Amino acid sequence: MDDASPPLLIIWHSRTGGSRALAQAAAAGGGAAARLARAQDVTPDDLLAAGGYLFVGPENLAALSGLMKEMFDRCYYPCLGRIEGRPYATIICAGSDGENAQRQLDRIATGWRLRRVADPVIVNTDAQTPEAILAPKTIPPDRLTEARDLGAALAEGLAAGIF
Repeated sequence: MDDASPPLLIIWHSRTGGSRALAQAAAAGGGAAARLARAQDVTPDDLLAAGGYLFVGPENLAALSGLMKEMFDRCYYPCLGRIEGRPYATIICAGSDGENAQRQLDRIATGWRLRRVADPVIVNTDAQTPEAILAPKTIPPDRLTEARDLGAALAEGLAAGIF
């Protein structure tokens, strides 16, 4: 990795703004050591250039969102065997549960042999009606602070060589 490449890559997807807000908060915490990347724009080279990852996305219909899954589908084999041991963490924005999306993401990370370095974060928006599910999301300040702190911890851990 060259000096110009930020060590923490924050990959996100959002339809209603919740995951975007959480990813932006994490990036603010990571400062110059973090790079935000929309899932649809991520390439294998982006993953190879990063020292660690924060995956931020919504759970849609009890699964990892399609664009997050598509990013993994597109990048999985070009990165297989080339990013083993790198640290990762996750933030899932869900209407009620989030556990299945979290499990799916962890299975993919296990295949890449990534190393989880922080407990999973699941932000429950309590969106249960079609109107609430499709509405723009506002994330409570304490959850944004949690995301910011996670971004800071990951960036600091990478910079210090802890991960």
